[in-house]
Amino acid sequence: MPFTYTTDLSEVRARVRSHARQAGLPETRANDLVLAVSEVAANTLRHARSAGTLTIWHDDSEIVCEIRDSGIITDPLVGQRRPPADALAGHGLWLVHQLCDQVELTSGDGGTTIRMHMTIRLDGAGR
Repeated sequence: MPFTYTTDLSEVRARVRSHARQAGLPETRANDLVLAVSEVAANTLRHARSAGTLTIWHDDSEIVCEIRDSGIITDPLVGQRRPPADALAGHGLWLVHQLCDQVELTSGDGGTTIRMHMTIRLDGAGR
């Protein structure tokens, strides 16, 4: 069930943590997912200046968190290149790419959608 947020990200983090636990994601991976989703949700408020929508689903092998907003990202490689150490911005989506197993980003006139995938079990035992 989608959840719309406009300011307070504590509910976003709580929902991700709860779903991650229900899905069986190991605690350290759940923390990584909460951090990644929180970063994307904060970017919605900071850059899109609109409400964001969080949707979460999972199956036996992975959990997916999707953030949608009305912003537009013009750099097709955003987050895929490590920002310079002295950069004042650009670390957030790079961090998301480091924490998640797969990140999908689509952006255009209708807004931006970012899906963050995390495998529930790695090598049969989790990480």
